[in-house]
Amino acid sequence: MREEREEEMLKSLDEICRFASVAVPSKNPEAPYGEEVHKALLYALNLCQSLGFRVKNCQNRVGYGEIGQGDELVGILVHLDVVPAGEGWDEEAYAATLKDGALYGRGVSDDKGPAIAAIYAMKDALDSGKSFKRRVRIIFGQTEESGEWTDMEYYRKTEDLPTMGFTPDGNFPAIYGEKGIGVFTLSMDRSAAGFLDVAAGTAPNVVPDQARASVLGADGTPVIFSAQGKAAHGSMPEEGDNAISHLMEQISKSGLPCQFARFYQSCIGFDYTGKKAGIGFCDQESGSLTLNPGVLALTEHTCDLTIDVRYPVTIPFAQITEGLKRQTAPFGVSVQLVEQMNPVYMEKDGELITTLMNEYRRITGDTSEPMVVGGGTYARAMEHIVAFGPMLPGREMTEHQRNECMPLEDFMLLRTIYGEAIKALACE
Repeated sequence: MREEREEEMLKSLDEICRFASVAVPSKNPEAPYGEEVHKALLYALNLCQSLGFRVKNCQNRVGYGEIGQGDELVGILVHLDVVPAGEGWDEEAYAATLKDGALYGRGVSDDKGPAIAAIYAMKDALDSGKSFKRRVRIIFGQTEESGEWTDMEYYRKTEDLPTMGFTPDGNFPAIYGEKGIGVFTLSMDRSAAGFLDVAAGTAPNVVPDQARASVLGADGTPVIFSAQGKAAHGSMPEEGDNAISHLMEQISKSGLPCQFARFYQSCIGFDYTGKKAGIGFCDQESGSLTLNPGVLALTEHTCDLTIDVRYPVTIPFAQITEGLKRQTAPFGVSVQLVEQMNPVYMEKDGELITTLMNEYRRITGDTSEPMVVGGGTYARAMEHIVAFGPMLPGREMTEHQRNECMPLEDFMLLRTIYGEAIKALACE
């Protein structure tokens, strides 16, 4: 039966990946985060129902599938929204294409693939014949990537909260801490910035791989600049190659007047630890701060650079804001906070982490220690939730990049790891 469902699981992944589920503002109450992500939610709920789960659509803002019995609840928090696909894919972006032993498509690793694996893992637990002491509920969010998280806010106000649980949206073996997140817009008056036109990036939490700008040349004609880089998740800017930084370097070396490029080179450049920006903090628990310049654009009155900052768990957030303002003010740059999320820091040797680690180690033989990371997951949305997979140690991180992929064997292994973890947490 499990082997038969492997084909079903692959088919389910392909079908849910075909929704271009980038969350967008919508006034339609039946699709409050956009039509495509709503279709993905309905698909997930229908799949759960077909597998024998109890399901609920919570006013189209969030939904869940549930199995088992008991007063306590194990939560599995997943998200069905994705970052924009961008250009330059070798395979179809909105599908799950199997090629050379790997699955390619937007969302196969972040987070539709893990969501599908968790659904089938729940089905395995349901069919195991074991008695449940706790209910297991997979909760489908729709705004994780957009940063709104109003879906989880609605859930917290209206539904049962998990006693414990995990989100399959990070790394193995397990994550017991996540750095704080601050997203800021650094703005300079458009007339002072020095650009005729400039555009780069798709989201603050993505390292941009393309950037372009035009600046007025000495002869009065526009000079066009462009740069290429490598995309990566914004929580790990060192894994990518930021096209905005290359663009600003080109403009600075040209000698053409561009105040924004001068500011950028002085306060950011190729330093993604925040030191040049006045926020180069570090602690023993979670390591160094990271800074990702994610989006650069012109508005009618301003030139805006949106940055994603992941700060250490012991650093007060006020120090981040104060440091940025102090360092950027001499260049006529203002700092506006777009969003902020507090760090997550749980007991490393508590019941939840210990149980998840035991099952992971038993199945994989990997004895790696749990960790603290810069990624921001739905572990922040509710108490007693930790990130648990899907990325195995040593695997290339491709989420938020073109040609996002996951090895087929890893996708199948997820189902086993999550199935055993569910039984350990929820069954007698």
